[in-house]
Amino acid sequence: MRSASLWQCLLGVDKTTVVERVEQEEHLDRDGDGAGVVRIVVHARPSKGTRGRCGRCGRRCAGCDAGRGRRRWRALDLGVLRAVIEADAPRVACPEHGIVVAAVPWARHDAGHTRVFDDTVAWLATACAKTAVVQLMRVAWKTVGSIVARVWADGGGAADRFAGLRRIGIDEISFRRGHKYLTIVVDHDTGRLVWACAPRRRWDRPKMPSPSWGSACGGPVRCWTPPCTTACGRKRGRWRGWAVRCCCWPPPCTGACAWRCSGGSCW
Repeated sequence: MRSASLWQCLLGVDKTTVVERVEQEEHLDRDGDGAGVVRIVVHARPSKGTRGRCGRCGRRCAGCDAGRGRRRWRALDLGVLRAVIEADAPRVACPEHGIVVAAVPWARHDAGHTRVFDDTVAWLATACAKTAVVQLMRVAWKTVGSIVARVWADGGGAADRFAGLRRIGIDEISFRRGHKYLTIVVDHDTGRLVWACAPRRRWDRPKMPSPSWGSACGGPVRCWTPPCTTACGRKRGRWRGWAVRCCCWPPPCTGACAWRCSGGSCW
């Protein structure tokens, strides 16, 4: 394996990223005791077929200027050493988006980290606490939120969150100080988050997006209707008319009011 291909594998980039040379430099460790540490700097450039494209839509555009010169993107650490990719950042004139920085294959538009770095931080944010992500990846607290929003806007919004949804759970938790509440809807089968919203007041009705009609499993049905005051002990609901693509809602009730939960006044 050639050295260029090896560095492509280490950085998590494909063949559209051309590695020109690699060097190391010393810099002050601001997160530690201020001592000098070694950083790996990979000088790269986009391949010929990916140059001169708009950073937002990917359309090939005419060049504008050199922008602010060369810039750097943070990559995943190589062992205990930090790594960055350094390349030119010219600007192009897009007919739709105007003057924007040209796209690079190793990073998303308007990002200071590589795609692999963003994807890793976004996955860690779903698997552990935010404080642990900050300490492990050595990024700022606000940077984690920005990365998650960028990754979700890139590919998460295209996924159908209602696909295969059969059983849901609705709960409400408080956050920060004062009467601030977050309404959460999760999928009981997979454990993934379906929808979340923070209404301005606790008694406000959240606006949950309605799924498309006519699903393969029988179409939308009413999935949360208040209230149950019998011995089964179900929580009182506040909102009516939430619809999801569901064919087995409500779940069977094993309490004393099973006859009501199967089609009576409870649901």
